[in-house]
Amino acid sequence: MSISHLFLWLTACIWGFAFVAQSTAMDVIGPHTFNAVRFLLATLSLIPLLFVFKVKTPYSKSALFKGSAAAGTLLFFGFTFQQTGLLYTTAGNAGFITSMYIVMVPLVGLLFKHAVDRLTWAGLAVALVGFYILTIGPNLSINKGDALEFAGTLFWTGHVLLISYLSRFLPALPLSIMQFAVATVWATLTAFTLENPTLSSIELAWWPLVYAGVASSGIAFTLQTLGQRNVSPSSTALILSMEAVFAVLGGWLLMGEVLSDRALFGCALIFAGMIVSQWPRKTVKLEPTKEVSL
Repeated sequence: MSISHLFLWLTACIWGFAFVAQSTAMDVIGPHTFNAVRFLLATLSLIPLLFVFKVKTPYSKSALFKGSAAAGTLLFFGFTFQQTGLLYTTAGNAGFITSMYIVMVPLVGLLFKHAVDRLTWAGLAVALVGFYILTIGPNLSINKGDALEFAGTLFWTGHVLLISYLSRFLPALPLSIMQFAVATVWATLTAFTLENPTLSSIELAWWPLVYAGVASSGIAFTLQTLGQRNVSPSSTALILSMEAVFAVLGGWLLMGEVLSDRALFGCALIFAGMIVSQWPRKTVKLEPTKEVSL
């Protein structure tokens, strides 16, 4: 295993265990207050990286502002549904349902005329069966928390597609900082509207906030950036999909969460679907045709 692969594995681990931090914090702090502080910490933790990963290519500040506003809004809604959902479901369920964006991105991409191959369709079908087994109960009912997590996944899907587009002409680090800043504003307004933020509650949730805001943002962003330099996109997606597995492990080790056999089977199918949809494809090089003189 190369150092680049190790960086990506550490990124997946940090992101997976972040679900545990987010879940435990809900005992002492509201979801919107939690998001407001984590977004602020994420913004502050990424700013020093500007001195490490210097932007060398020119870009439009107007495009950065508009793109960040859109991306930050999607980020806010994604985290809002995810964090609120953790009030009613387990960290493991949240991790696997959130990871569904990996197979949903190609499906939504069809609206933008993105090509989808057979393996992706197969992976999507398997993941959807797993999602049904994991979340749907008797009489086609669904747990409130799982429903909220899935709603968040729709916003994560839109966010991935938007970032994929914006990254073509905007630098990644300034875009990340600006989108977190936008999300901070939205979450802060929501927190003061729907909750009663206090310094005492923030202090009680300090370590989960530091982990979610700094470790899963500044540190993980750096590791992901360094890792992706020497690893193919397909391999990167495969490794990062382990985030869901680390979420289950974290919930089991640190919170005593135990999934039923049915839930474990559903998680296994979702994970299998993600693996199939992102499995590296073989590229066939065509031999140049020889000209024949007549």
